[in-house]
Amino acid sequence: MDSEILSFGEPMFEFSQVGSSEPGGADFLSGFGGDVSNFAIAAARQGANVGMLTHLGNDAFGEKFLALWKKEGVSIDNVVINPEAHTGVYFITHDEDGHHFSFLRKGSAASRISAAQLPNNAIAKAKLLHVTAITQAISDNCCDAVFAAIEQAKQHNTLISYDTNLRLKLWSLNRARAVINETASLIDICFPSLDEAQLLTGLKQADDIIDHYLKLGAKIVVLKQGREGATVATANERHTIKPHKVKAVDATAAGDSFAGSFCTHFVQGKPLQECLAYANATASITITGYGAVAPLPSLAQVQERLTESLIS
Repeated sequence: MDSEILSFGEPMFEFSQVGSSEPGGADFLSGFGGDVSNFAIAAARQGANVGMLTHLGNDAFGEKFLALWKKEGVSIDNVVINPEAHTGVYFITHDEDGHHFSFLRKGSAASRISAAQLPNNAIAKAKLLHVTAITQAISDNCCDAVFAAIEQAKQHNTLISYDTNLRLKLWSLNRARAVINETASLIDICFPSLDEAQLLTGLKQADDIIDHYLKLGAKIVVLKQGREGATVATANERHTIKPHKVKAVDATAAGDSFAGSFCTHFVQGKPLQECLAYANATASITITGYGAVAPLPSLAQVQERLTESLIS
């Protein structure tokens, strides 16, 4: 079966330090990461027919991702195994200065994806293609591949959603700003977050940032504002929702789960305000658990959260 939603980018296997930071004392808990994988799993748990579009290495980490996606109901029809490259890995360590991320992604299978390797037929048949700025930042050929995928999607009226995830360790702010602005001019749904958008645009107010991306050409802008909630806007309407009151313990994958939920319900034909409500509830549950995958909620959990909010 063709995937209605395709999520294009790099999954990354995670090792998070749980032991002492002293030499010889550290231990690591393994897990799964990568914004596009988090998005796909979040969407699948909301009931989407979703698939991954990526390359993996012929290694144990790639095998674990394949098993994860099969378990979660995420299609792997457009996942390619590259025997000459490795699956991306990152480590989280901590000390008195906080958490630190170390990435082993240079030359990874996903970072080698070129425009010529895209499954154009799958993109043409999908209802929505999801891409992110991280995918554009990991290599020049991946950046070109994202633009080629967008072009293919536009030719076949496939919707395009785009998360402006900003990672300044991967590229300069000036290059990020130029590429993200150009991409935003081509897509249907743009998912900026307030703090990163302030850096990218030089603007401070939420409405000004939303207007910026609408003027560039994005048809729908969904601004994630953290403790201030979220806003969805088009040229003709604008709706803001307050966040749910929860005890947040880990913001990992919050934005990815938000976007995955919003796109799932948007593809199903729900009104923008309803899509925003589902996305807001999804993220509010995600931040109450640890890790990128385990706390991603089911559709039933999100519906229960929405019902509770109506009662209260």
